Order: sequence, then structure tokens, then C-alpha cells
Amino acid sequence: KSQLGGGTTIPQAGTVFISVKGRDKKPIEAPARQLAQAGFKILATRGTAQHLTSAGIEVELVKKAFEGNPNIVDAMLNDEVQLVFNTTEGAKSLEDSRTLRRTALEQRIPYYTTLAAAKAAARAICDVNLNELEVRALQSYI
Repeated sequence: KSQLGGGTTIPQAGTVFISVKGRDKKPIEAPARQLAQAGFKILATRGTAQHLTSAGIEVELVKKAFEGNPNIVDAMLNDEVQLVFNTTEGAKSLEDSRTLRRTALEQRIPYYTTLAAAKAAARAICDVNLNELEVRALQSYI
């Protein structure tokens, strides 16, 4: 609800791009599986794709922005990505994802940079499919 209230459009279908740091690979399985079961296509970078594939989740491999074309930024610019989960660790990784973050912002693609946020987003997307949500000001409850 907070995302809706803040003006973020939560996708109900489409493609999610997932690229996470090492320690987030195992925990990202659950949100990835939820979204796949909800009908989302999953794009992932090499390491994340290998991990998710080994966990039995269907994934399509996509290049990082600096690995040549076509890459994830190209897919985002072509309206082929509706959601991004990207966690980084270290200065190099953060710098590498700068173009990705900027493109998500410019294209108005919801972009989550923590595991907790990715889990919450996946759960919310799946719950929205089941329930009608209403966004109201907190004051309206008093």
C-alpha cells in the first residue's frame, strides 16, 4: 500500500530482472518462485541465473550493462522489464549498477535494492492479485 500511495505502479504481470549479491542468492529464491508462479518472466545476470536455475526456477540470462549489447539496460529501455530486484555489495558493484538504477528511475520501473524490500514487493504483488487494495490517508482511520 505504501508503494501505491507513493505513486509507484506495481506491475501485475511482465518481466522481473533479478541480480543479487552472493549472500542474497538463496533467500531470493522464494520471491523469484512466487513471481514465476504468478506468471512473471525472470531475467537474471549470470551468477543469479545459475543459482535460480539450480533451484528449479526458470530464468532467462541477460548481460550486465557493461558486458556488451543487448544487455539489461537495453531491455529496460525497450519496455521489456517491469520490475527490478538488485542488491549490491562493495564500491565496484555499486558503481556498476549506477546505469541500471538511473534507467529504472527514468523508465519509472519499480526498483528494490534490499532483500527485505524484494520479498515485500513479491508478496504484495501476489496479494494484490487476490485482494482489492484501497489506499487512504492514515488520518482517515481515526
